[in-house]
Amino acid sequence: MLTKKVLKLKQWISESDNIVFFGGAGVSTESGIPDFRSADGLYYLKYEYPPETILSHSFFMKNTREFYNFYKDKMIYDNVKPNITHLRLADLEEKGRLKAVITQNIDGLHQEAGSKNVLELHGSILRNYCMDCSQFYSIAYIQEAKEIPRCKCGGIIKPDVVLYEEALDDNTVTKAIQSISSADVLIIGGTSLSVYPASGLIRYYKGNKMVLINKSVTPYDGEADLLIQAGLGEVFKDI
Repeated sequence: MLTKKVLKLKQWISESDNIVFFGGAGVSTESGIPDFRSADGLYYLKYEYPPETILSHSFFMKNTREFYNFYKDKMIYDNVKPNITHLRLADLEEKGRLKAVITQNIDGLHQEAGSKNVLELHGSILRNYCMDCSQFYSIAYIQEAKEIPRCKCGGIIKPDVVLYEEALDDNTVTKAIQSISSADVLIIGGTSLSVYPASGLIRYYKGNKMVLINKSVTPYDGEADLLIQAGLGEVFKDI
C-alpha cells in the first residue's frame, strides 16, 4: 500500500511545477532534533516549569535567565545536519518544481540543505537581536554567553523565534497564504497540525492534490487527497 501511495505522489510531483511543502517538527526528527508532542518529545520531559510556560513571552521577560538555561539546553542542537527530506526538497526547488517551503521549525536546516524560498512561521534560532538597538547576533554568541546574552549597548538579546503569546510575522503569513492558495500540489509533512494559527494556513489550499505525510493521526486526515501514514524519510528516499 505504501509503495502505491509513494508512486502516486511521485506522479503528482512529476506533473507539477507549482508544489508547496508545509512542514513541522517531524521533518527534523530524523536529524536528531526531538519534537514537542511525541512520546519522547519536550512536552514529556520534567522541568520546574512546563516547556510551553518557559517558551512564552511573559516568562522570557520575567525569568530571562531561566528561559536561557532551558533554551540553550533544549532548543539549540549542535552538529545536526539536513536529512533526506531536507535534501530532496532542496533538489525539487532547484529543478523548478517546488516553489516554497513553509516551516514551523526554527533550526534552519532547510536553508542549510540548499532551499532558497523558505518561510519560517516561527522564526529561527540562527537570528538574534538586541531588544534595545536591534543589533544582530549569531547563535554562537548566544551559546557562548555565560549569563543572559547582552548587547554591547547593554540591552538583552532575544532569539528571533515566535514565543507563546506572540503573533506570527504578518509578512511571512501573507507569503505563506499566497504560496498555499496558488499551489497545484500541497505536501504537508511531519506535523500534528495542532498548533494554531500556523496549521490553519492549509485551509487556503484550493487544489485537489493535498498530500498528508505523518506517522500519527492528525485532525486533517479526512481532508487529504493522499494520506501516507509513514515517516518522511521513508517516503522521500524514493522521491
